[in-house]
Amino acid sequence: MDKNNYAVIMAGGVGSRFWPISKTECPKQFLDILSVGETLIQQTFRRLQKVCLKENIFVVTNHEYKSLCKDQLNDIIEDNILCEPVMRNTAPCIAYAAYKIFDLNNQAKLIIAPSDHLILNEDAFVESVTNVFSSVKDSDILVTLGISPSRPDTGYGYIQYSDEGSSALKNLKKVKTFTEKPNVELALQFIDSGDFLWNAGIFIFSASAIINSFKKHLRDVHDIFSSGFGIYNTRKEVSFIEKVFPTCKNISIDYGVFEKSDAVHVYPCDFGWSDLGTWGSLYSFLDKDEHDNTLQGDGIMLYNSSNNIIRNEGSKTLIAQGLDGYIVVNTNDALLICKKEDEQQIKAFVNDLKKQDL
Repeated sequence: MDKNNYAVIMAGGVGSRFWPISKTECPKQFLDILSVGETLIQQTFRRLQKVCLKENIFVVTNHEYKSLCKDQLNDIIEDNILCEPVMRNTAPCIAYAAYKIFDLNNQAKLIIAPSDHLILNEDAFVESVTNVFSSVKDSDILVTLGISPSRPDTGYGYIQYSDEGSSALKNLKKVKTFTEKPNVELALQFIDSGDFLWNAGIFIFSASAIINSFKKHLRDVHDIFSSGFGIYNTRKEVSFIEKVFPTCKNISIDYGVFEKSDAVHVYPCDFGWSDLGTWGSLYSFLDKDEHDNTLQGDGIMLYNSSNNIIRNEGSKTLIAQGLDGYIVVNTNDALLICKKEDEQQIKAFVNDLKKQDL
């Protein structure tokens, strides 16, 4: 395995759309929401060991989740858990890891992966990542993995690509536009056009390429993290990050770099991907009964009910009658009942709870 391959797992999100099982103190990446015996971050860490050495896998997370990472990732090196003192979106997150790893190995190639995605075909994933790693070795290109859309999903970002390819790798396409979460009508147009892919939010590039891109497109972020060269991987790193990280702007890598760069390419992939961003996305991947209900937990009894996702984590028996197309989640301290079509409101529910200090 190439010793220059590195992986960065982004694990700082709070997963509010999976309330009430995902909470600030234990977000969804640290939960076994698929009921498979592994949490999402454990699946991600195991999967990435197929493309790089385990000592080359880093996790960037909130400082509050360091102990959860240590407890759940038995094989991770503790110094490879990078703690953000505050949340500042994906650009500072990726910059911290990239500049630190570059300080270790200026020949490093990076895959940046969210901690909470579902990938059903891991062999196809490994093949795609291996192919792209080979293409970015001696190149300044930035690559994002794209998924062929199967439905006009309004919760995903879309990438439009051109017929212009790349000499670096067959099927690698030049990106024309990024569109974040279009409405249904626009999403249908994208699918009909045939030249759009879902943005999987998985990026591959050399460490030097992304640093050059920060320098060009997010100079303030570059100035902050480049000042840490010689400090990274020493005892002074933590205090340095605690000082400078809060000064970063809150900005995504997509908006801050990828949408501005002319070096961005997309690699079309098909490995059974979902970002598992909502209860509805989880519903599509779970086994269903004869009435298209997905049931997680014990003590669930349904009557004249269909097309529901129901999870019972409490000790009480859950009985539902006449429900069609609902999310029902029962825990020891909360109960959620919401129409699947209105699931985007769950984040608003959580914000309202915070306002009421509940």
